[in-house]
Amino acid sequence: MRRRGCLHSLIIWAAVGLIGAGFWQYENNIIAAEPFSVPSERLPAAFDGLRIAVVSDLHGKTFGPGNETLLDAVEAAESDLIAITGDLADETCSAEQVTAMVDTAAALDTIAPAYYISGNHEWVMDGTWDFYQRLEDGGVRVLHNEYEVLERDGQQIVLAGVDDPNGPWDQKTPETLLEEIRAAHGDVYTVLLAHRNEDLPRWAALGVDVVLCGHAHGGVIRLPFVGGLLGTDRQLFPEFTAGLFTENRTSMVVSRGLGNSGVPFRLFNRPHIPVVSLETVSQP
Repeated sequence: MRRRGCLHSLIIWAAVGLIGAGFWQYENNIIAAEPFSVPSERLPAAFDGLRIAVVSDLHGKTFGPGNETLLDAVEAAESDLIAITGDLADETCSAEQVTAMVDTAAALDTIAPAYYISGNHEWVMDGTWDFYQRLEDGGVRVLHNEYEVLERDGQQIVLAGVDDPNGPWDQKTPETLLEEIRAAHGDVYTVLLAHRNEDLPRWAALGVDVVLCGHAHGGVIRLPFVGGLLGTDRQLFPEFTAGLFTENRTSMVVSRGLGNSGVPFRLFNRPHIPVVSLETVSQP
């Protein structure tokens, strides 16, 4: 009888272990693509429905051989552009991981035009500028406090990208970049790629229309009805860790990211690809 009870307990614990392992796999390795709609009266009609997939904070992580699971998820999103918003690699990555990230970015660019901006971690890794050059050689558009004008049917919007503050101390400021854009193109609808998630008031003051970012890792652990638990500086219950936030005419979409840094796990916080759809709203 005692042996039967021990066997029964062993089976229960084995089942609990399998369920736990499955849940851990799900939370840390199964990608969630989440749609976000960003309406604006300022968006030119030619760009109505433009879709942008946000790939952020991989930190050298791969999802399947050649990152094929990630690539499949991005392709399934049927986006027109791909925004790689920093921390694609970091200072802990091996040379092989860095190469894998370069290859992943190049593969993303075959799905849709891919634009990259730096995160805080790329600036402290070995071979930072070589990494950026390798991305460009693979076809990715690296925006170092720069912008591109996108045109459709004679109408224009601007896609701009700012380097992370961990970059050179004398780098161009976002304020200067926006001044250059306005001087050349007037008060044009502007989508900004910026790694960090805490600057919504700044972007709103500058009149940016859409900001796409990451950095917060969703708060690492997400609690129901509360949100992210940990900030990047290990503060409790930080703001702007995931989702869509608005201030004045500015909409900011924050990715929960895909990989890990520091805390090597996620809980109730699956790897995340926001799929942002820009929508034109007629003025009343």
